Amino acid sequence: MSLPDKGRSTEELLAEITRLKRDDLPVRGGKVTAYVYDTGRPEVHEAAARAYFEMLEVNTLDPTAFPSVVEMEKQVVGAVAELLGGGCGIFTSGGTESIMLAVKAARDSAKTEGRPRMAVPVTAHPAFHKAAHYLGLVLDAVPVDPVTFRASPAAVEAAISEDTVLVVASAPSYPQGVIDPISEIAAIAAARGVPCHVDACVGGWLLPWLREAGASVPPFDLSVPGVTSLSCDLHKFGYSPKGASVVLFADPALRRRAYFASASWPGYTVINATVQSSKSAGPLGGAWATFQALGREGYLELGRTTLAAARTLREGIAKIPGLRVLGDPESALIAFGSDEVDVFVLSDEARKRGWFLQPQLSYAGIPANIHITVTGVTLRGVEAMLEVIAEAAEAARGRGPARLPEGLVELIAELDLDTLDDETFGELAASVGVDLGGSGQPEMAVVNAVLDALPADRREAVLIRFLSVIYS
Repeated sequence: MSLPDKGRSTEELLAEITRLKRDDLPVRGGKVTAYVYDTGRPEVHEAAARAYFEMLEVNTLDPTAFPSVVEMEKQVVGAVAELLGGGCGIFTSGGTESIMLAVKAARDSAKTEGRPRMAVPVTAHPAFHKAAHYLGLVLDAVPVDPVTFRASPAAVEAAISEDTVLVVASAPSYPQGVIDPISEIAAIAAARGVPCHVDACVGGWLLPWLREAGASVPPFDLSVPGVTSLSCDLHKFGYSPKGASVVLFADPALRRRAYFASASWPGYTVINATVQSSKSAGPLGGAWATFQALGREGYLELGRTTLAAARTLREGIAKIPGLRVLGDPESALIAFGSDEVDVFVLSDEARKRGWFLQPQLSYAGIPANIHITVTGVTLRGVEAMLEVIAEAAEAARGRGPARLPEGLVELIAELDLDTLDDETFGELAASVGVDLGGSGQPEMAVVNAVLDALPADRREAVLIRFLSVIYS
C-alpha cells in the first residue's frame, strides 16, 4: 500500500473495508465457534459500539486528564470484583496482558536466590509461556490427568521449588473446558508461601452465571483461600468489544507490584497500570456499556441459554459414530476427538459447509481434537451445528486422513529455517500444496497434520515463519 495522493471519502473507505472483509469468517450468527462471542442481541452490540466510538479518542495514559476513565474503570473492575470474590484490579487490553501483569506482580513480590520460576499446567494458556519469555522466568510444566485433563495437585506440589514465585490453575482450561482443582492447588501454594493465580480469562464472567442457572461449578475465585490473583476477560463471555479484560488481586500491595513508574527522564510523568502506555479508552467504554445494556438479568439469561446449548451439544456429539467428548467439561467449552476419522479433515469439511470448528494439535499425551466455544447465540443453531458435525465426520471418514508427501515431516524437522528467506519458505509451502498468500477460507488439514507430527519447539519455529510470510 502507498498513501493516496488525495484523501478518499468515507463512503469509498467503507466500501474498501467491505471488500477486504469478503473472505473473513462471520462475527455474528454462531457459525464461528472460536475467536468471537455473540449474545444474539444486536442492540447490545450496538450500544457497545457507540460507547466504544464515544471513548475512542480518550487516552487512558493520564487519568487526571480524563477522569471519565477512572470512573468507568472503577465501575467495571468493581463489578468483576463483586462477582468474583472481591479484591482490587486493573482493566487491561486482554487476557495476555492480564496474565503478564499477574506474573510481573508475583515476580516483583518474591525474593529468590536463583532465576524465578512458575509452576504451570500443560493445559494452561500459552500467555504464561509468553510472560515467562518476556519477564525472564522459568516455566515448569505440570502434567494433567490423562482422563479428566485437570491439573494434578500432587504434580503441582512436586513442581514447587525455593525459586517458585507463582503457581497457576485454570477455571476452566481452554483446550477441554475443565476446571482445575483450584481449592487444592491454592492450599498447596499457600502452604509453601507461593502466590496462586487463577486463569479465569475464558470462564470468569461465565461460570457464576452458569452456577446461578443450575450448573455445578466448584469454587474458583478470590474467595478461595490461597488464591491471590485472577484474570477475567470481558471480551469473551462478558460480550464486550475486543480489548477488554480485568486482572484482580486479593491484596492492594500485590496490585501495586503490577504497576510501572519512571521518573528517569525530563518529560511528562510516567505511571502505568498496564503494559501499554497510550491507549484508547474505547474498549473500556465498550465494556462499560455492555455491562449496563445487559445487566444481571441479561447475563443470567445468557447463562441459561449457554448451559442448555452446551448440554445439547455434548449429548449430540456423543451420539455421532466415531466421535467422543474429551473429559467432562464444566463450562461452555467442548472438545471432541476420534479414533476413526481425521479431525483436521473434519474441520475442513465443516468449513466447506460454512462452519468454523477450531482444530487443536496433540500435546503432552492429549490427542488432536476439535474445540467448540458455546456462546449465547449457539442454542438457536445447535441442531444445525450437530448436523454439520455429523456430515463433516462422515465426509472425513470417506476422504481418509490428510495425505502428506513422503519425507515432508522429516525434511521440515531437519531444515535450518534460519537459512531460508521468506520467499523461499513460501515456495517450499506451495510445493506441497499450501498457499500462504491465497484468498478465501483455506483447507488446513495438511498444514495441521504436518504441525501435529512435529515437536512443540519445531512447530513454533514453523509458525513464526508462517506469520512472517503472510505479512510480507
